[in-house]
Amino acid sequence: MVAEAAPDAVTTPLGAARRQRVVRARRQYNQWVANQTLEDFALRFTAESARKWSLSRIAHTALGSIAFLACEAVGASITLQYGFANACAALLAMAAVIVVTGFPICYYAARYGVDMDLLTRGSGFGYIGSTITSAIYACFTFILFAIEAVILSTALELCFGIPLALGHIVSAVIVIPIAAYGIKRISWLQNWSQPVWLVLQIAPLIYLALNAGKLEGWTSFTAVAGPGFNLAMFAAAAAVLLSLLPQIGEQVDYLRFMPPPRSTTIMF
Repeated sequence: MVAEAAPDAVTTPLGAARRQRVVRARRQYNQWVANQTLEDFALRFTAESARKWSLSRIAHTALGSIAFLACEAVGASITLQYGFANACAALLAMAAVIVVTGFPICYYAARYGVDMDLLTRGSGFGYIGSTITSAIYACFTFILFAIEAVILSTALELCFGIPLALGHIVSAVIVIPIAAYGIKRISWLQNWSQPVWLVLQIAPLIYLALNAGKLEGWTSFTAVAGPGFNLAMFAAAAAVLLSLLPQIGEQVDYLRFMPPPRSTTIMF
């Protein structure tokens, strides 16, 4: 008579029991996998159960994708260095390039629910190509987040007198418990902070509208380029803006949660 195997044992085809040792790291991994709040479908196909949309979701996503402080910093930087006219021309030209480049990428990501890694792999670049793409996207994200953290650290120093070094630590660490719980927690924070962000975003525009002299001084700023359009300065400003092109990968991370066309229902 064969004795009953222990609960943590694995039974072989011959009926013999072999005890399996489950290490702590594996138990922790199983706990993380079982927690559905941590799910953001990283590096894999987005399940249809997670692909939902509504007009309010689209509005929140659109506002979130332009909420980078680094974008304002880049725009201010090229205006100060190359002048208002050259900066605006470069912005319009690079916007056209980004739309033309990003349209097919975003289209297929939204249609098939895949991220940049899977999209690159399915386009014929294979595992190596997708790995290189992920590395480029990750490096770009690190650089962008570092710029964001520096801006926040400077704001903490100016507003609250927090030393810059301590501000860097606060800006870097505070995002960890938010990002660790995936897209849902990030979306919750965005929805909560969005009214505050909108007020702060619109306030400078209202200030410029109420002070015509300030607005005229901005639009007539020439820097070292001199008045009018300068081709060399335009090219230099466009090169800076072209570095933002990998941000298309982030738009893919948003759009892959759009549902297939057959199941699309408009909700308010």
